[in-house]
Amino acid sequence: DNSAEADLWLLNSCTVKNPAEDHFRNAIKKAQEGKKKVVVAGCVPQAQPRQEYLKGLSIIGVQQIDRVVEVVEETIKGHSVRLLGQKKDNGKRLGGARLDLPKIRKNPLIEIISINTGCLNACTYCKTKHARGDLASYPIEELVDRAKQSFQEGVCEIWLTSEDTGAYGRDIGTDLPTLLWKLVEVIPEGAMLRLGMTNPPYILEHLEEMAKILNHPRVYAFLHIPVQSASDSVLMDMKREYCVADFKQVVDFLKEKVPGITIATDIICGFPGETDEDFQETMKLVELYRFPSLFINQFYPRPGTPAAKMPQVPAAVKKQRTKDLSQLFHSYNPYDHKVGERQRVLVTEESFDSNYYVAHNPFYEQVLVPKDPLLMGKMVEVNIYEAGKHFMKGKPVSDARVHTASISRPLAKGEVSGLTEEFRRSPQNGTSRKAQPSAETPVKTRLSSCMALQRPWQQEGGGLKILSVSLALLAALVMFYYRGMKTEL
Repeated sequence: DNSAEADLWLLNSCTVKNPAEDHFRNAIKKAQEGKKKVVVAGCVPQAQPRQEYLKGLSIIGVQQIDRVVEVVEETIKGHSVRLLGQKKDNGKRLGGARLDLPKIRKNPLIEIISINTGCLNACTYCKTKHARGDLASYPIEELVDRAKQSFQEGVCEIWLTSEDTGAYGRDIGTDLPTLLWKLVEVIPEGAMLRLGMTNPPYILEHLEEMAKILNHPRVYAFLHIPVQSASDSVLMDMKREYCVADFKQVVDFLKEKVPGITIATDIICGFPGETDEDFQETMKLVELYRFPSLFINQFYPRPGTPAAKMPQVPAAVKKQRTKDLSQLFHSYNPYDHKVGERQRVLVTEESFDSNYYVAHNPFYEQVLVPKDPLLMGKMVEVNIYEAGKHFMKGKPVSDARVHTASISRPLAKGEVSGLTEEFRRSPQNGTSRKAQPSAETPVKTRLSSCMALQRPWQQEGGGLKILSVSLALLAALVMFYYRGMKTEL
């Protein structure tokens, strides 16, 4: 809770924008000034491990997060550890750390599942590809098992994350709709599934199936589809592999087939070579669709990317375009027409100002409700009485049924998810616990012994392997001994 009292700082990083890396570098400097041990992780050290300010620091690669305890313990001992390799199985790149590892959810009601790592694109501005590499998808059965376990631990909402959700499965012979239909089968009544970001090229061929899935009562009618620019020439320079007409086709089709769907998008202002005419096309696109959720990014050239070597738009122009687009975005209120509606919402979080609970309706639009503990984790009906730019406010309907979304009691905040019964009952914990965690009996043990790199005889089947090898060696020695005696005779 207090970084000044910590023995070691574990600093994660993002390489998407310059300010994010600057913040990361400053955090390292602050830690070193405070004489703290430092472990760095994330995309920055993975993509550029030889940066001068990373010299001598321990690094956890983006695919090595399951070895965090080992790295931390070695760093505390004064050693520098760098794990940057790619995980492979018979030469095939794996998605990363196992999905069934113990974890602590930031919100016990929400499970975040990464369905793949890397992507198939080669966008000229993207630094993340340098760190994450090509697409590597997790098998469907592993993702479904993780979802099942989450619901057994009281989760009522699952977020699927990925650098490109739509590309899922192309490396393992399957696709996103196939995965989603399997997940829908295990979602309990009242629980919800939210999809992550997908680039236009990889969702075009699945539009019919995606519309059916997004209409499912247990799937939020929400999709994040970055357009980045409404100029085909800019998109070509970005190597985005689609044109503006493709983006419009996706949005128009989903809006028609999934009434009320929320489409979120991203836009980059001031990409190299963007003219005033190019930018005006982007403004027209936003005016046309009036996206309720719009992520506006001023272009930053990332070192080592092709876009960094292109002729740059002047900083003042980039800043002005960002300002103009932001003003357009804030000129309309997407939820005003919903005042007076009766909506079904799932309550999962507390607002930043701690004055409300945060819920989401079927379109993943944010609805603030009274801070009544009885509502947390529940599916309730509310009357919308006020609307703002980014939210609505709802009052629970007195005659409506309150539905408990979770099929079991959620874990306590900070309690460990995914621990096996063997670990829970191990003597080192000094207690015997039931296989299913409960909010009444939080785990209070260190995980280093179960998560650290295991020795051969500690691994599954390892003891048998060691015994077999030992017996083989013994037999060889015996044969050698008797042959020697025979020769002497």
